Amino acid sequence: MTPTRKSPRHAQPAAGPTMADLARLAGVSAITVSRALAGSPLVNPETATRIKAIAEAQGYTFNVSARNLRLRSNRTVAVIVEMKPSPDRRMSDPYPLDLLGGISQELASAGYCVLLSTRAGGDVAAVRGADAVILLGQGAHEDAVAAVARWRLPMVVWGAPLPGAAQVTVGSDNRRGGALAAERFLALGRHRIGFLGDTAHAEVAARLAGFEAVLSAHGLKAAHAKPAAFTVAAGAKASHALLERHPQADALFAASDLLAIGAVRALTERGRRVPEDVSVIGYDDTPLAATYVPALSSVHQNLHEGGVLLARKALALVEGREVASETLPTNLVVRAT
Repeated sequence: MTPTRKSPRHAQPAAGPTMADLARLAGVSAITVSRALAGSPLVNPETATRIKAIAEAQGYTFNVSARNLRLRSNRTVAVIVEMKPSPDRRMSDPYPLDLLGGISQELASAGYCVLLSTRAGGDVAAVRGADAVILLGQGAHEDAVAAVARWRLPMVVWGAPLPGAAQVTVGSDNRRGGALAAERFLALGRHRIGFLGDTAHAEVAARLAGFEAVLSAHGLKAAHAKPAAFTVAAGAKASHALLERHPQADALFAASDLLAIGAVRALTERGRRVPEDVSVIGYDDTPLAATYVPALSSVHQNLHEGGVLLARKALALVEGREVASETLPTNLVVRAT
């Protein structure tokens, strides 16, 4: 069942005009008045100016702190990043930075603040006092989802939809992304194919499922290697292990661009040419994939749009509206590998 909360309602001391009074005088909705007085860019500048003039003429004072106290609302959404930063995988990488950009843009437009933290920061009072939480990453075996769900806040998750799960998710069509990679390898005449990824993560498992479904239809099966992390170094190590077992592999599909770059590094160290001897496809279509030499073919997912959708759904939950999970399309960007 979709988690909901009651819509915030604005109040004003009985001695003065209410927000509903201002809305009636301005000929707009109460939420438009609220946004205009909070300085939200969602309101047309001319309309905002008119509403503020009416509020001033009526002696209305918009007290944000008092309003939030009355509503038991901080106008804050906590964003929890489920990843372990390292020199090989930075917080400034497109994942999660592009998601955060979309989230911040949408929440700021609605007059909300973003509180950025990690799962370990969930004990901080400010996080527990947020109006909702957005979780970026489900964690291995969805352990991050289970941990954050215990905070009992309206929650939206970036990841793969899970059968029977109560949480609202936004994510890319990972299964289709995997299928696109397999179709590309087959079109290139590749038949000794490997996969790099940890399927304990639901998104990676979906990518592999789509990948293997296409290969199976052609009587093929992929060799697997499980990287220890989503980093270049882990991708290289896992690729070396896979190539030790399958030295004649002629294609590698990696569950992220960093893993794919590690695969290219390992192949080069073993004297295998990319793409002449081995084709490589990554996932995410990051700027690094486009500038890497050779330029990396990769499955594209729109992380910025995903961030916008996460924020919109979190706000909808705060307002007590029904919210459904959503899946964004993916496409393969073919480059040099």
